[in-house]
Amino acid sequence: MCAATLLGMRVLLCPDKFAGTLAAPEVAAAVADGWRTVADGDDLLIRPLADGGPGFLDILADALDARRVPVPTVDPLGRPAAGEILLTRDATAYLESAQACGLHLLGADERDPKAATSYGLGLLVAAAVEHGARTVVIGLGGSATNDGGAGMLTALGVTPLDEAGLALPYGGAALAAVAALDGAPRLRDARLVAATDVDNPLLGLHGASNVFGPQKGADRADVLLLDAALERFAAVLERDLPGCPPSLGALPGGGAAGGLGAAILALGGHCESGIGLVTRAIGLETALDGADLVITGEGSFDHQSLRGKVVAGVAGAARDRGVPCVVLAGQVSTGRREAAAAGVTDAYSLVEHFGGEAGGGLAEALARPADGLRELGARLARQWSR
Repeated sequence: MCAATLLGMRVLLCPDKFAGTLAAPEVAAAVADGWRTVADGDDLLIRPLADGGPGFLDILADALDARRVPVPTVDPLGRPAAGEILLTRDATAYLESAQACGLHLLGADERDPKAATSYGLGLLVAAAVEHGARTVVIGLGGSATNDGGAGMLTALGVTPLDEAGLALPYGGAALAAVAALDGAPRLRDARLVAATDVDNPLLGLHGASNVFGPQKGADRADVLLLDAALERFAAVLERDLPGCPPSLGALPGGGAAGGLGAAILALGGHCESGIGLVTRAIGLETALDGADLVITGEGSFDHQSLRGKVVAGVAGAARDRGVPCVVLAGQVSTGRREAAAAGVTDAYSLVEHFGGEAGGGLAEALARPADGLRELGARLARQWSR
């Protein structure tokens, strides 16, 4: 598509968050500000996105006829934390696991998936059920936990026990000693939905521990311990939890959020695309239909980005419509051929924009992401709108 034909164009800005620096609406606003310094007459449609991780509720709250209900909960180390649920008139509740299990709730020296618990998410689910929800949609992503949802299950009335019949301590490592379950889930027949775009299984080379454990502070020995512990836990869930599907450890999506996906599947729930749910809620399909250019992005555009995350969903939808799609990211490590196959026309890195890693670009990207995005927005406007 020739840039000269795109004068007066309609540009759709639909990024995800830049984890640790900017929320999705802030990313979109910065790019839009930069674009407008060059081409103020273009029509910019701002539709920030989330795939189930941090920001999931904020994006949905602006799109749904729902009320926010504050719910006290706890963080991955059991400390008090502020949570909330979104309740719609059709008795659907939306939750964000990161409010209770999020990696951002911990300092760098506190990250230990062997000890972190998902108990706080169970408190949010229980609150949603108590408020009359018939369907509970749980956004999964950005978690500090690797406990297979054991903490969440405990909060819902299902306690993992050791051989002596004693309740296990919280955290993924303790599951190496799990022998049985006690109690039944207090869900009042509410249906659970895991909103995630991670298709990793619970166990194995592509499972929760191996793929995501290192991001949460696990070393190689920890990864092996956690994967073995989750294998034992999955076997107990299949044996002792009525309705748990067979081969739980291999089911797609089970590895989401440190195995929370598997716990939801074990409770009879199912997985649904988080980005698909959000795009339907905000009317992204209609916005895509009228766009001349799509700009999306995230903090790190890497091999995981193309496994169902926001960027992959947006780029694929743009490709299907013959619309160019540009990705802006803090760092870019995805190959051009791989990105192009997914529908990405071009990708720009804040690190490279600020001079590359050798030139201090990483530090600048972390310190001044909004400035960099404004500058990249202006650069894109010069390339596409003139």
